[in-house]
Amino acid sequence: MPRPSAGSRVRTVSATPKIVAELRAVDPVMDRLIDEHGAVIRRELKEERRGDAYGALLRSIVGQQLSTKAARTIYGRMLELFGGHAPTPKQLLAADPDQIRAAGLSRPKINYLRDLAQHVEDGELELERLDELSDEEVIEQLTAVKGLGEWSAHMFLMFHLGRPDVLPVGDQGIRNAVKTQYRLRKLPDAKRLETIARPWRPYRTLACLYLWSSLDNTPG
Repeated sequence: MPRPSAGSRVRTVSATPKIVAELRAVDPVMDRLIDEHGAVIRRELKEERRGDAYGALLRSIVGQQLSTKAARTIYGRMLELFGGHAPTPKQLLAADPDQIRAAGLSRPKINYLRDLAQHVEDGELELERLDELSDEEVIEQLTAVKGLGEWSAHMFLMFHLGRPDVLPVGDQGIRNAVKTQYRLRKLPDAKRLETIARPWRPYRTLACLYLWSSLDNTPG
């Protein structure tokens, strides 16, 4: 799955002057990145994309290991199979897997989609309650679904629930950006990332948006 756009999927991440000033004060690298990309982030944060949690998770599974364009195309084909709308869990479970595969989905992804639908149908994944749960509880519920790992859960927390203090330690873009911006000799592991990001609390999500934005001007 491609690196998320800093703005195209952001829901409610806050970037008030007070928060931005706090990030500036705790980290000189963040201070520089805010100077370089602050206008971009402020503009993109206005472009909120809302949607239901179930649809967001469907898109997450479909888009794994695909370019944005390919993911959009395949997801659109899948919607066409269900009258142009996202299938309900019941519709997905009742559908012929081979018919769904004709839309361009692999057998493993179809199994992941069906497992998501089954978790929702069984009440094991309580979509309507996710807003009420802690970050850790959301991660626990999502990663119980086949095909949804910690990275997917982090993206859901950041870009669907709008949680302010998420650090996706497994995201390759964040690791690359931190290596470049903090002049490290090698990619940071999860422990090193946690240490570097400690001063950003409780606004690590916003800090990550600046880091992702910095990649747009980084060769390769």
